Amino acid sequence: MPNRLAGQSSPYLLQHADNPVDWYPWGPEALERARELDRPILLSIGYSSCHWCHVMERESFVDPAVADVMNRSFVSVKVDREERPDIDQVYMRAVQAMTGQGGWPLTVFLTPTGEPFYGGTYFPPAPRQGMPSFRQVLDATARAWDEQPEGVRKGAAQLLSALRRAQEAGGAGDAAAVPGEELLDVAVRLMARQYDPTWGGFGGAPKFPQPVTLEVLLRQHARTGDPEPLDMALHTLRRMASGGIRDHLGGGFHRYAVDARWLVPHFEKMLYDNALLARVYLDAYRLTGAVDLREVAEHTLDYVLADLRDPRGGFYAARDADSEGEEGRYYLWTAGQVLAALPDEEARPFMRCYDVTPGGNFEGRNILWLPHDLETVARAGGIGVNDLRPVLTRARDTLLGLRMERVPPRRDEKVLVGWNGMALRALAEAGGTLGRADYVDAAAVGADFVLAEARRDGTLHHTWKDGKAGVPAFLEDHAALGNALLSLHEATLDRRWLDEARWCCEETLRQFWEEGAGLFHDSSARDGERLFMRPRDPMDNATPSGNSLAVELLLRAGHLFGEASFEEVARRAMTREAENMVRFPTAFGRLIATVDRAAAEPVEVAVVGDLEDASTHALVRAALAPFHRNRTVVGRAPEDPEGGIPVLQGRGAKDGRATAWVCRGYACRAPVTTPEALTEQLTEAASL
Repeated sequence: MPNRLAGQSSPYLLQHADNPVDWYPWGPEALERARELDRPILLSIGYSSCHWCHVMERESFVDPAVADVMNRSFVSVKVDREERPDIDQVYMRAVQAMTGQGGWPLTVFLTPTGEPFYGGTYFPPAPRQGMPSFRQVLDATARAWDEQPEGVRKGAAQLLSALRRAQEAGGAGDAAAVPGEELLDVAVRLMARQYDPTWGGFGGAPKFPQPVTLEVLLRQHARTGDPEPLDMALHTLRRMASGGIRDHLGGGFHRYAVDARWLVPHFEKMLYDNALLARVYLDAYRLTGAVDLREVAEHTLDYVLADLRDPRGGFYAARDADSEGEEGRYYLWTAGQVLAALPDEEARPFMRCYDVTPGGNFEGRNILWLPHDLETVARAGGIGVNDLRPVLTRARDTLLGLRMERVPPRRDEKVLVGWNGMALRALAEAGGTLGRADYVDAAAVGADFVLAEARRDGTLHHTWKDGKAGVPAFLEDHAALGNALLSLHEATLDRRWLDEARWCCEETLRQFWEEGAGLFHDSSARDGERLFMRPRDPMDNATPSGNSLAVELLLRAGHLFGEASFEEVARRAMTREAENMVRFPTAFGRLIATVDRAAAEPVEVAVVGDLEDASTHALVRAALAPFHRNRTVVGRAPEDPEGGIPVLQGRGAKDGRATAWVCRGYACRAPVTTPEALTEQLTEAASL
């Protein structure tokens, strides 16, 4: 019979609804039951596209003997880390403090009142490679609680004390000591030491994309003109785009590569990875004009729209790594399958390009990747590269059609506001820059969806699924959404997005900013659940931290609205992390990029014109096309009020035509009415 998870909306929890384990979802019922029975809590945290979470379920949670021990000795609680990042964050930090490592599945043992006292990640069904079996862990933990409950409580109290001291450490937030551009120099030197000059990326296997790190490299080049950071970023971007980590048929990127060559991916696809990577490919295109980088950005966003978009406009969280019980099965090919699907004149060049061999390049089958550039392959085949490209396009289309007949990996169809904010921002910025009205429209529809469905009675929520919004929103949600709304205004000049972005700023300050300490918390002081610690992690992980997103939002909005108080809070938050940014620059990539934004002289572009007119759109595209370290684009229709936006004061359409003003250093150039003239002024502004 289904357990208590059967009534949950989370796909991850529903995957465990038929386990023989008497699972509880996190909530008062589970905590009250633990206190009533005086039993420890076994907290298991994962997410729907987590491969090793599925493995541990198959090996342990469906085993009646293991379930019997769990049901007799513990109150077992399941948490979807994507729905409850606050719970995941505080208990992950505890496990990292106890063991020196973390990951998912996360397995934590708590006192009946919720304090952690032991934990780990994946435990196998039998002892191996120095790891105890899960059954051994269960037996030892239950015995410790039965025989020495006070000793266990004392150890938990000592751990909590150490965790709280570590979280409270930090600077005083003196705005006069705001870090400056030298942080980029420090960060780039460290990145250069970790850089892999052969395959790109940083460090060895496993290798993660790290888009915010690449953002710092692009900014360093834009600031100094030094070619080395740009070379590192471009080589990494191109190696990833050629690697198996990218889905060459359907588009988008997998989570990470298990090897150093980007060949063998961990096959899950996450919304946030694809949103962040699309933006960094777009920025690299803005900086270089390289068409191949633009193509990757568009291919990635096309995937997001095709596969992860809800019919109402929001975006789903992820695609699983597994299909038919096997990781990667959906994406792999044999040479025989390719030869059967394609005519010989397409199959042979396709197989040469994408490394498809009879023996396979991964466990007897083939991951599609491009180990050599197309020019080299074309020369070896005695044809021109322009003749090769259409052959490969036809072959990819054929194989994609065949792949779509396979059983697809499960899709996690919950909508997470923070991740949606990242996707909406990428779509708005790419659409405005590239003239892709479909991207801008998708961003607008998605923003309307989030604001209508995830915001109820003036309160933003973190999740939405099946018509229901749940869990009060976190700092990341408000800040990522606010940044997306600012970018959506830049692409559309629609005033309503500014009003909603300002609401995000005000809620960010009201709910998450602690004035006395000069810091942001990740959970709301008003709506957040009281855990044993209030979550706060200023470091970037797979996504930029809520802290860095909030600082970026307040800097952008403060300048645009002329709101000095927003910028003051942002500077205090940056200053508090100044020492950490110097010591661990690769863990603070987005915040360091924001420091660079704050240090750069602002370039403002004001556009006044009919919002439906092609000439207005052309000016917006010209304004967004080049890469600038600190650019703001703002505008309105001629009949709309200036609305208290400083750079719009006194601006009107010239002779009834769409008109743009470029301002730098609080001095504005003569108004222009053509994209060519606007491009020329922006080029001059960038060279000063």
